[in-house]
Amino acid sequence: MTITSLTHTDLTLRVGSLVETDLPSLLDGRHAAELRKLLEERSVVAIRGIEMDDEQQVAIARTLGEIESSVVGDIYKVTFDKVDNPIGAATNRATFFWHIDRTDLDVPPFGSMLSAKVLTPTGGQTEFVNTYAAYADLPDDDKVLLDDLRVLHCLETAFLDAFPDPSEKQLEHWSHMPKKIHPLVWHHRSGRNSLVLSNSATSVVGMDDEESRLLLDRLLTWATQPQFVYTHEWQVDDLVIWNNTGAMHRVREYDPDYGRRLHRTTLVGDEPFDTQGSR
Repeated sequence: MTITSLTHTDLTLRVGSLVETDLPSLLDGRHAAELRKLLEERSVVAIRGIEMDDEQQVAIARTLGEIESSVVGDIYKVTFDKVDNPIGAATNRATFFWHIDRTDLDVPPFGSMLSAKVLTPTGGQTEFVNTYAAYADLPDDDKVLLDDLRVLHCLETAFLDAFPDPSEKQLEHWSHMPKKIHPLVWHHRSGRNSLVLSNSATSVVGMDDEESRLLLDRLLTWATQPQFVYTHEWQVDDLVIWNNTGAMHRVREYDPDYGRRLHRTTLVGDEPFDTQGSR
């Protein structure tokens, strides 16, 4: 049977929708516009029981936008297995911390999709924050305070969280990674605003180190309150899509020896963090 209408229910009050559909409907793109709209409104879409191969996953992604394949190809295997993931296995621990993807770019990906292939008996849930909702609920005084602030982002900072005792080789490699300055508040072209928070956030421009760290930590604590968070409990053949321009995410720690493996496809973005230019 082919499902011809898209039905969905809220997973939490502020973030995430569970969509009921099937593989043929996803492949022919009949609901692509509705899915994009849901991603804008709810930040995360989850679909259960979509058994598909990599070719079909790529085809589904292409109904939603252009695929970013320049770094790891159309499919990136998220796993600690160095055979399946020779590029990223050594740095996967960084995904255990809250982040927005590719803060090392001026224009980040619009979103990504993950399909579950192999899971662990414990841990490995993926958590998402609706960064639109986190901004919307800020006190007015904070909105005024944050509006013009800019933050230095560096992937070295993110990796230091994950690897607190790095080798000299790691430090040397990280030191050459791009540094970017982004607004703390993302003023989207739609007129909505979201917070740009990530474990790559190093310091607030113009603040001393202590004041900067206190502010960034306070905002992260605010944004990760339960009302802004959806935690996905994975099942094999789940498909989860999230809007990287309106969500942070992280994975809960798990034992890497179990071979957990999810297949990821990333969608090209077209909206820069700094939509208004440096002011």
